[in-house]
Amino acid sequence: MKAAIIQFPGSNRDTDMAHALSLVTGYAPRMIWHGETALPPLDLIVLPGGFSYGDYLRAGAIAARSPILDAIRTQAERGVAVLGVCNGFQILTEAQLLPGGLMRNASLKFVCRTVQLQVENNRTPFTSRFLPNQIIDCPVAHHDGNYFADPRTLAALEENGQIVFRYANGTNPNGSINDIAGVTNRQGNVLGLMPHPENLVEPSQGGTNGRPLFESILDNLS
Repeated sequence: MKAAIIQFPGSNRDTDMAHALSLVTGYAPRMIWHGETALPPLDLIVLPGGFSYGDYLRAGAIAARSPILDAIRTQAERGVAVLGVCNGFQILTEAQLLPGGLMRNASLKFVCRTVQLQVENNRTPFTSRFLPNQIIDCPVAHHDGNYFADPRTLAALEENGQIVFRYANGTNPNGSINDIAGVTNRQGNVLGLMPHPENLVEPSQGGTNGRPLFESILDNLS
């Protein structure tokens, strides 16, 4: 499997993501700087968590205009899998590779804790190892994770099965509409989510609830 992690000024979960991918899939990803303008042939592109450009303007807004985004957009249109976690999710919405947007948390405070996620759609390349409606623990760490979309977009997301993860059992940490924690594009090859599955892939991290996401990637993309 050929994977790449895109690094932006302020990325801080890129090495966590590289560790998770290497550990679970057995393939070490390439690290590619956001200023590049081309990408090699890939099976997976990952936009990791962090605070690109210090979240100036809006979280992910400046990074979404980085040179590498044109190449990411081209590969996504060809069906290459793209995964954005936390700040990566914010970048994908700002780049209009995913619908909706991410606002400040309803509390206006940074949130760092474990929440519960329900798997709404396990028929994607990222979720096939999860059970339908499975509930898992997963950590979050963000200030701008409050997902929103206009009524028409929200209805389409629900109808098309594009909502992949929801916050479960009253653990919504940010006020996201309909408890949305992760969505895909219409084609299902681009996934964005706020929680950090890469930080729960081995027992030393406190659990392995995030591991099925990377096992799903290995099953479907290698």
